[in-house]
Parts: sequence; C-alpha cells; structure tokens
Amino acid sequence: MFPASGFSILTDRARPKTFGRKTRFLLHPIACHREATVDRLSVLHSAIVLLLKTAQRAKFDLADDALFYDQPRFVTHVDEGFIDRLTQLYRDRLTPEMHVFDMMSSWVSHLPSDVKFARVEGHGMNAEELAKNPRFDRYFVQNLNQNQTLPKADTEFDAVLNTVSVQYLEQPEAIFSEIFRILKPGGVAIISYSNRMFYQKAIQAWRDTSEKSRVALVERYFANAGFERIETVAHVSSQPPVLQMLGFGSSDPFYATIGYRPA
Repeated sequence: MFPASGFSILTDRARPKTFGRKTRFLLHPIACHREATVDRLSVLHSAIVLLLKTAQRAKFDLADDALFYDQPRFVTHVDEGFIDRLTQLYRDRLTPEMHVFDMMSSWVSHLPSDVKFARVEGHGMNAEELAKNPRFDRYFVQNLNQNQTLPKADTEFDAVLNTVSVQYLEQPEAIFSEIFRILKPGGVAIISYSNRMFYQKAIQAWRDTSEKSRVALVERYFANAGFERIETVAHVSSQPPVLQMLGFGSSDPFYATIGYRPA
C-alpha cells in the first residue's frame, strides 16, 4: 500500500522508537523511514526457510494492493456462525491482562465484548476501517506484501490474531517469523480462516487446493517459524465445499490454527 521504504502510522499516541536490538525508526505523523542498517532482524529474515515456490505465491490480480483496499468495506467476510465460534475461542484462550495485536484487521475484531484487555493494537490496509474499530487503542497501516518487518518491539505482545487474511500473504514465512518475534515467551498466535476469500488476491498455494491442505499449510507456517503446541480447531459443514461457497452450508467452515512461542 505504501512504498517499500516505509509505512504509515495513523495514531498520535506514544510510540516506541526501538524495534529489535539495533534497528531504530524515526516516526513521523505521516510516514516512517527506516534508518540505516543491517541488524539481527535482517539476518533473521535471510535465514528463513522458504516453504513456497515462486509460482505458489502468485495472484491473479497483480495490481498494487493499495488500489484493491483503497475503499473501506464495512462488512463481515464470514457468517455469524463463524464469528460466534471465533469469539468463543478468544474467550477461551485470551485473558484480560494480555496485550493483543490484531493484524490484517478492519473495523471489527470479534473479541468478546465483555472482556477489557490491557491493550489492543490493530493493523490493516484501510485507515477508515481501522479508525472505526472500537477495540483498538492504536493502529497502523502497512502493506505486508511490500514490507514484512513489523514496527513492533521484540516480545511486545501476549497474543497475535489474524482473521481470514492469511491467504493473502505473499511472504508468509517472513510474516510468521515476525509474529514469533513480537510475541512474549509463552505467547499465543491464533490464525483463523474459512473457505471464503477474495479469489483474485489469494496466493496460488491457497487458491488451488483443498481445505485440508490449507490447514496443513498454515500448520507448516507455524512450525517453520519455531512455534510449538500447534493445533487446529475446526468446525466443518457436511455440505460439499462448492455448495458452502454458494451459501447453502449450515455455516461457513471454521478453522483456527493456534501456536505458542516456547516459554
């Protein structure tokens, strides 16, 4: 959404100036530009094991993601059954004292309405959507397909969430490495997904495979980044996948893959 040299920060609240051990960012109300430097994060990313071939990262729509996400979409992309299961999962796995990062988010986070977390920070591709999200204490916009380094400190969060967006990541190995980095030891990542997607924006490895294979793929993303206690919670309709996509299933299929950073 923004040039690869930087990303936008959209709130005025206090922001940390150190991300990683030696990397510093100069924060500006409109843009952030990375100062100099090869540091341990660049070394980390250079050592990432690539799980996908180049062709598997391809999308039908090659246009800049900024164009696709330019207009806000104040809708939910999954049905109420999926949302209810996700909210209950958050209730079961998250606790009020947690610092939560909701990445690739929008105007709603599906967190339990009666639980007040210590801090909830959001990230997404559309500023208007993020501004409408009542759970966010702060938020920022960044195109993760252009810049995979999150402007967050090491071990900053207790939980990282991603709802029905993992299929759009062109560099998932780097992003899961970043999720691991910003989680505290013992922290949890919850990646939820269904069979719905913007087909033209999903990568080939996701687009042209089965739901079972998608589960295996996300679990591989977790394992490759160093997570442990990886599990997938699933609730699947008995209807054939084609009928589900046409709206004839009892509910959207629900998958949530969960992993923990070693304590």
